[in-house]
Amino acid sequence: MAVGVALITSVATSPAATAQDAARVPRVGVIASSSPLLEAFRQGLRELGYVEGQNIVVEHRSPEGRDERLPELTAELVHQKVDVIVAGSHAAVVARKATATIPIVMPIITDPVRLGLAANLAKPGGNATGFATQNDELPGKWLEIVKETLPRASRVAILVHPTYDGGVQLKAAERAARSIGLRLQVLKVENRDDFAAAFAEMRKQRAEALVVSSSALFYTHRARLVELASTHRLPTIYHQSEFVVELGGLMSYGPDFRDLFRRSAAYVDRILKGAKPGELPIQQPATFELVVNRRAAKTLGLTLPESLLLRADRLIE
Repeated sequence: MAVGVALITSVATSPAATAQDAARVPRVGVIASSSPLLEAFRQGLRELGYVEGQNIVVEHRSPEGRDERLPELTAELVHQKVDVIVAGSHAAVVARKATATIPIVMPIITDPVRLGLAANLAKPGGNATGFATQNDELPGKWLEIVKETLPRASRVAILVHPTYDGGVQLKAAERAARSIGLRLQVLKVENRDDFAAAFAEMRKQRAEALVVSSSALFYTHRARLVELASTHRLPTIYHQSEFVVELGGLMSYGPDFRDLFRRSAAYVDRILKGAKPGELPIQQPATFELVVNRRAAKTLGLTLPESLLLRADRLIE
């Protein structure tokens, strides 16, 4: 991650309901720091015929980029006897610790089996299902793209968040770096306050490029990371397209997280209609997209190889 987002669904009685609670309206409480992902989920609900305020209610709460608030917010909604929890990244782990009975849908989760959220992908068992975004080849692809863009580079930094699956991505990156002859400089950060020192260390060690691995922390503070990469004139590849499309970063490669959040609405719909999450297979992203910003490359004085431009799914001119 991989991003830290959770969406929680509960059932509430509509004003027009009878004493027997004949008209039950699903109530969706959203714990999310990312408005784009929340909107993608809402789009998925609309595509399935849900209309907010009529047959579903969406309430949004934000941890404001602070993962330490997730247990409090999750416990509060569990106490309210919610029906479904839709939790991405670290929030899914927190939700699973909070309840073993309420169904959990995970739009984004790196390795649910390793994290103890599922027995296997085909039949997860337990109370969680969704989309597994961990791909052992992904860190290698980031480094290959960097090498293709900067063929003479030998020192590449990688930013990892060790609290949430940074170690898994780091091991894969180290293997890939050795295979293509790159020296990897590892910067481990736990919060936003560590970013400036990490970039100062990159400069000190003369890093020639940067990989920003998948993390909800990095996604939440994406504007700050893009700003620092620009200030330090460091060619950077990110794990998610928003860094490039919305903020002007150089490159990104990874699954389309908005699409995964949109598709997660279908799991919520099936569970609300009686399906058991443990019997719904955990899917994996069908596509990965490469986004390249030619404008950012020009600012950095980079000439992007034609091979990279031809493969790009999106080009920012």
